Amino acid sequence: MTDTKIRWGIIGPGSIAKAFRGGLNDSQHGVLAAIATRNPDRPGLKETFPEARIVHGYEALLADKDVDAVYIAVPHTGHAEWAIKAAEAGKHVLVEKPFALSAHEADAVFHAHRKAGTFAGEAFMYRVHPQAAKLIELIQSGVIGDVRMIQSSFGFSMGKFQPEHRLFASALAGGGIMDVGCYPVSMARLIAGAAMGKPFADPVKVSGAATLNAEGTDDWAAAMLSFENGTVAQVSCAVMANLDNVLRIHGSEGRIEVPEFWFANGNRDQGLGRIDVIKGGKTETISVRAQPHLYSYEAEAASLAILAGKQEFDAPGMSWADTLGNLRVLDKWRADAGIEFSVEKSVNRVHTLDNRKLGANAGIIPKRNIPGLSKQASAVALGFEDFKTFSSGAILLDAFWEKGGNIFDTAFIYGGGYTEKLWGEWQKRSGVREEAVVIGKGAHSPLVYPDVIAKQLTQSLDRLQTDYVDIYFMHRDNLDVPVGEFVDAMDAEVQAGRIRGPYGGSNWTKERMDEAIAYASANGKTAPQALSNNFALAEMLDPIWAGCVTASTPDFKQWLIDRQVTNFSWSSQARGFFTELAGRDKRDNEELVRCWYNDQNFGRRDRAIELGRQLGHSPIHIALAYVLAQPFPSVPLIGPRRIIELEDSLKAFEIKLTPEQVVWLEQG
Repeated sequence: MTDTKIRWGIIGPGSIAKAFRGGLNDSQHGVLAAIATRNPDRPGLKETFPEARIVHGYEALLADKDVDAVYIAVPHTGHAEWAIKAAEAGKHVLVEKPFALSAHEADAVFHAHRKAGTFAGEAFMYRVHPQAAKLIELIQSGVIGDVRMIQSSFGFSMGKFQPEHRLFASALAGGGIMDVGCYPVSMARLIAGAAMGKPFADPVKVSGAATLNAEGTDDWAAAMLSFENGTVAQVSCAVMANLDNVLRIHGSEGRIEVPEFWFANGNRDQGLGRIDVIKGGKTETISVRAQPHLYSYEAEAASLAILAGKQEFDAPGMSWADTLGNLRVLDKWRADAGIEFSVEKSVNRVHTLDNRKLGANAGIIPKRNIPGLSKQASAVALGFEDFKTFSSGAILLDAFWEKGGNIFDTAFIYGGGYTEKLWGEWQKRSGVREEAVVIGKGAHSPLVYPDVIAKQLTQSLDRLQTDYVDIYFMHRDNLDVPVGEFVDAMDAEVQAGRIRGPYGGSNWTKERMDEAIAYASANGKTAPQALSNNFALAEMLDPIWAGCVTASTPDFKQWLIDRQVTNFSWSSQARGFFTELAGRDKRDNEELVRCWYNDQNFGRRDRAIELGRQLGHSPIHIALAYVLAQPFPSVPLIGPRRIIELEDSLKAFEIKLTPEQVVWLEQG
């Protein structure tokens, strides 16, 4: 074993930092080098951390060349910010639980450390204590038979409501779910996983509830977790109720009880690790007799992982996937309880996740001219209708903007209107409206009528917090209505200045577009100039949704070339057909099989794989590059949910397909 020690710095000199300092002093491969504080004259600091250099300011600690890794022990709201800044400074991190306020935040942090090549771990100390390993061993040995139910609680009472205290304040992400509810959730997922022979298990269903205080945070809360093997977990937490704080694992042949598992039945200095196995009316008490400082196991595990060049904990420590799964449960629990922290709302989240002003709209995504649009637009557009909160969506919107993207795809129907609301809050907070290009859509089935357009656009503009859209599409067509009535309705919005760029149809046929263009020309109306139909290297064989139209057929593509109509292509990467989700022998995904599986498309997929190997790219990059390389104005819509997915999609801009390669991909 190496004698090298990881030199740790601490951000946030509170009580948990003091406990971690004790763990470092009892570890073999970690040493406390420095502690950062915004108040270096804080009473008792030197006495509490006598071996550490006192560094003035968190930024100074991250810049310190004599610090290898940082333990982040600031309040919850600062976890993601300082973990990302640490990655950018090349520092490893151990972040106090919860790792971030949401799975979306944590994913962004992990992405930063993935790029930096640094370690990032969530400090659930109990997970690397010998007691956890013993619990897993007992479960997998079958000592209580099949695991059927898990009950786990962590609750205490603060005595009275204190709105400015970190355990209650919405601005500090207070409440029991985030502070202590994360423990029973993580333990339930650990035990359910052990019962299935896995490091952890994610529930297939979560149902949560809570009692909220005047701050809108939870005083006490409970949730039910259901796992794929039939195991059910009841988890509870509180900051205003003294719960029994016992882990109970009920099996077909007995049960296991573990009092205060997060301290191994001890305190912040030592936990011997007590496990009671109860069978046939008898109780056997097992102790792992862990003598070292309680936090020494965590300090040592993190230090050894860093020395080994790892970026995450080994099981049963919290891997990145484990942390993300845990936070997804907390996200759902909070959503069910109606908890959104004030710090997550647009009025307060005025900066990026790492707390800086939004950067310039410049990056790998090039700009282009779009016929009928007066401003430069990015070569791809972002779809983001899957996000349910401002704090989650803003992470991706910020990243897309800073990569050079400025076209945003919204619609009246998306998310019941929430996508428009999210974008409106984001553009208002970011101050980018005049640089941004927003796509609006209305008149979706079954309300595909001319008189709906103005009414829905009024609502859309209110949600978008603007008085115009840059591009507008009717979301569907209604062949029972004369096309001229739709042209008249959209032209009226152009004349009113509420549509300031091209308009057209989403899922319209070329024949209907020709008819609309002819009507506009004959009647002095603004002619439609754009479409938003499916277009991809794989031709859509069957509509994904009712009323969908593809422009990937040879005759439709030729029509686009001849008329130079801009197509904003949805499902431009064929919804996973060019990934490992698809294959001639993979038929478990009904949508992929129904919409894309035929010999022609598999031939194109084979050629995309072959060309990708030649160019050092994946077939999904080739598929997107194909849409970008068309001889007509072609703007693909991409719908990443994570920053890593966004950056992966943008690798298509490293590829410049020749016209010959485009033809070869199509025809061989």
